[in-house]
Amino acid sequence: MFRSRRTPRLAAALASSLLLLTAATACGSDDSDAGSSDADAKATGSGGAAFPVSIDHKYGTTTIESEPKRIVTVGLTDQDPVLALGKVPVGTTEWVGGYKGAVGPWAEDRLNGADAPTVLKDTGTGPQVEKIAALKPDLILAVYGGLTKEQYESLSKFAPVVAQPKEYNDYGVPWQEQTETIGKALGKEAEAEAAVKKTEDAIAAAVKEHPEFAGKTGVVATPYEGMFVFGSQDSRSHLLTDLGFELPKDLDKAIGDQFGANISKERTDLLDQDAIVWLVGDVEKDAAKLHKDASYKDLKVVGEGREVYVNETSDYGNAVSMGTVLSLPYVVERLVPQLAAAVDGKPDTKVEQPAA
Repeated sequence: MFRSRRTPRLAAALASSLLLLTAATACGSDDSDAGSSDADAKATGSGGAAFPVSIDHKYGTTTIESEPKRIVTVGLTDQDPVLALGKVPVGTTEWVGGYKGAVGPWAEDRLNGADAPTVLKDTGTGPQVEKIAALKPDLILAVYGGLTKEQYESLSKFAPVVAQPKEYNDYGVPWQEQTETIGKALGKEAEAEAAVKKTEDAIAAAVKEHPEFAGKTGVVATPYEGMFVFGSQDSRSHLLTDLGFELPKDLDKAIGDQFGANISKERTDLLDQDAIVWLVGDVEKDAAKLHKDASYKDLKVVGEGREVYVNETSDYGNAVSMGTVLSLPYVVERLVPQLAAAVDGKPDTKVEQPAA
C-alpha cells in the first residue's frame, strides 16, 4: 500500500493503496508483551502510570502492558503524531517525499537530535515483516493504514499492533482521532489532546479570517488514470470541510466505501464546485492537459478561475497528502491564500503558487 517512486508519485501511492482496500473484516486480539518492564515504564513518570491500556480496532483489541520504547509505524502518516508527542520511532514507513527517516520538513525539528528512524518500504504486498521484526519493536502502529487480517496477525507475533479503526474506511481515520489513539497507545493522552487543540486552533484562525469559505463547495482530485476524486473520509477532504467548505452531496455515492476513486466522464459534475484542489505532478503541464479535456474544460470551475493547483511532489504537496497534526499547519499557511483567491468571485484573480 505504500508508494513506489514517482510515476507520478501520488499515482503510484494510489495504485498500491488500492491493492489493500479489500482488507478482511474478521476480528482478532493481541495481548503481546510490550517488551519493557513495568518498572522501566513507571520510571518515566506519567507515561508509565497510564499503563496497561487497551485499544479497539478493526481486528479486535490490543493491550499495551507498559510504556513502549521501540515504536515502528506501519501506518503511512503515524510517525507525525508519534513525533508530536515527544517520541522518535525506531522505524517508519516511506510514503511521500523520500525524506530521511520518512520525516517531512514540518516535523524534522521533533527529532531533537535523535537518529532518524529506519525507513521501511513496500512494493504493494504489505509491510516488510522480517525487517520490522529485526527492529525489535515493542509497539507497531498502523492507525492510518489498511492492514489485512493476515498482515495484522503476522506483525502481532513480534509486538502489540494497533490497526486501523473499524469505524472508518481504510485510510479514513480523521487526524484528530489518529493522534488521540496514538496518544493513548503511548500513555500520552493529555499531550495528544493538547497537540490536537493546537492544530485545530491554527485551522480555526484561518476560518475566522475567511468567513467566505462557509457554505462554499469544494473537492480534491488528481489526474490519475483520468480523474480521481477523494472521498469524504480522506484526510485531504477533511481539511476542506475543517476550513468551512462542503463536499458534493453525492460524492461518496459515486466513490463507494473507499478513500477515493476514478470517476467517469459522465460524473465530472462532481468537479464543478466553488473550488477544486488539484494535486498534480507538474502544474503547468497537467493544467494544460486538463483544459483540453472535453468533459472538463467547459465547466464553470474552469471558466471562473476557481481551480487550485498543488504540486504533489513538493514539500507542500507531500504535506497535503500527509494530513497530520504536524503537517496541517504547514498546509493551511499555503492552501488558504489559494482558496481565498479561487472563491473571491473574480475570474481574473490568479491563484498563485505559494513560495517554497
